[in-house]
Amino acid sequence: MEKSRKPRTPREKYGEELRLRRTAAGLTQEALGDQVVCSPTLISHFEAGRRLPNPDDAQRIDRALGTDGFFARWLQDLETKYADHFAAVAELEQQAELIQQFALSLVPGLLQTDSYARALFRAYRPNHTREELDRDVVIRTERSRILDGPLNPVLWTLLDEAVLRRRVGGPHVMTEQLRKIADMAETGRLRLHVLPFGVGAHALLEGLLTLMNFEDSAPAAYVEGLLTGHLLDDPALVSASQTAYALALSDAMSQQESLALVRAAAEEHEYGQQ
Repeated sequence: MEKSRKPRTPREKYGEELRLRRTAAGLTQEALGDQVVCSPTLISHFEAGRRLPNPDDAQRIDRALGTDGFFARWLQDLETKYADHFAAVAELEQQAELIQQFALSLVPGLLQTDSYARALFRAYRPNHTREELDRDVVIRTERSRILDGPLNPVLWTLLDEAVLRRRVGGPHVMTEQLRKIADMAETGRLRLHVLPFGVGAHALLEGLLTLMNFEDSAPAAYVEGLLTGHLLDDPALVSASQTAYALALSDAMSQQESLALVRAAAEEHEYGQQ
């Protein structure tokens, strides 16, 4: 049986076309690197879709391969508004049929309100301008448009209770944020579960995890830490991530119990209780 493949991102398509054009021109990665004035290792990163050339490199690639500005023009369409470690994930989210996300301390980006996101960015960046905050909030909340439709992706959200208790942005912001999550769960747009403090240690205690399933491609997993993230497509790592999610989910409260806890936490924030 043919092995399913993770859907290719635009970056990967760019890299594949570069590899095909380089091979057709009879050039090795080292030879192309000499003409582009970069290492053959960087050429391999371009071809794997892990990195994009800068505009000057793209122009030199076109000159070396005689492609008449093809790669320089295509590069303009690949400029991303996301951090390098997250750009491919944002593209894959739009293709996923099922997204299962876990958050340890913060509301996942797909579910954040404008006010919650703004409070986070303000905390991340002590020296910021209003324009920078506005731009970052728009970029983050635009991702949630994939949830505007009633069907895809199916969204599972597993939250550690710490997400409900950490008062990001103040009582009003937290009340609004938690009620948004509860409303989405009640209308069936997401499946909601909470891991209460009483569980103690659980399988996902070390950090954020997102699992993505696709119609005709292998699943992928994404883990994230401070200023970095890793998209996993190795079958063994993805399988281990799926197992960890299933284990944590088995320790979580039911959907109804979780919904009641989220509603109660929203009221506690609204009335200023600790």
